[in-house]
Amino acid sequence: MNAEGAALGLRLRERDVTAAPAALNLLESTAPADLEQAAELLQAVSPAALGGEAPGHVIGVTGPPGAGKSTLLSALLHAWRASGRTAAVLAVDPSSRRSGGSLLGDRARIEFDPADRGTLIRSMAAEQRLGGLARATRISAEALAAAFDVVVIETVGVGQSETDVADVVDTVALVVQPGSGDVLQFLKSGIMETPDVLVVTKADLGQIAMRARRDLGAALRSLGSSRARVLAVSALAPASGIDELALALDEHREGLDIGGHRVRARRAGALNDFLVEHGERGMRALGGRRAAETLLAEQDPGADVQALMAALERRMA
Repeated sequence: MNAEGAALGLRLRERDVTAAPAALNLLESTAPADLEQAAELLQAVSPAALGGEAPGHVIGVTGPPGAGKSTLLSALLHAWRASGRTAAVLAVDPSSRRSGGSLLGDRARIEFDPADRGTLIRSMAAEQRLGGLARATRISAEALAAAFDVVVIETVGVGQSETDVADVVDTVALVVQPGSGDVLQFLKSGIMETPDVLVVTKADLGQIAMRARRDLGAALRSLGSSRARVLAVSALAPASGIDELALALDEHREGLDIGGHRVRARRAGALNDFLVEHGERGMRALGGRRAAETLLAEQDPGADVQALMAALERRMA
């Protein structure tokens, strides 16, 4: 076992949040030696090593640019820290691989105390992958959930391909700004079926925000869904609705079969990674998607994505 990767994993397992920056550096690296260390780190924080699922609540926050996600997260971070909870945010930038300088854009917009070790903000590149999430984003969230009370993945933009954030997190929050016409676009794209909590920002605008909240509720009813909560919040001082939103996120997590949910998420992640790596030809070599899903269902529920991916590759060979 590689000492550095295993040692970082052990520190995260012991909820030492100061190990997080070094762990993320390792998980984002593509150097061959680092990949081996990263595998050892992930093994150390796997459900098998933890004796169950990681305790952190993994939340996906998504929505179109300008909806106020970063301002909302600033307010949520303040609320979480005020209640004594540690929190990490992975801000995904889908264009950073091309633009370079925009990588830290979301991090700069989220207000937090850089001296507070209980808060971590990290910008990550999407690596041009459909769905808006890089492989490193998912495994980083899994590792951080062993140490932090709350782990947020913030995605930029909304589209049909980005709904796979639901396969990575426990709870999905969709952020909408009032008067933007986004409701109709979300209905067309199918993304209204994804969120567990819908958040209308800028509630301080009054009636226009309340109208957006009503429209979202009507859109959910038109889809035959009453599962998602719809809330209106304002992150401007004096903030309103933030504590209610934090409670709604907690209540969703409490209502989950977290073990079953995360097992399904890991299997979906392994299948997605396999497709990215080997394409449809690899899937045909397994006998098709159904055969691949059957194989994954036969694996240890505590197996991490890397172990599940290895099982698929062994069968393909």
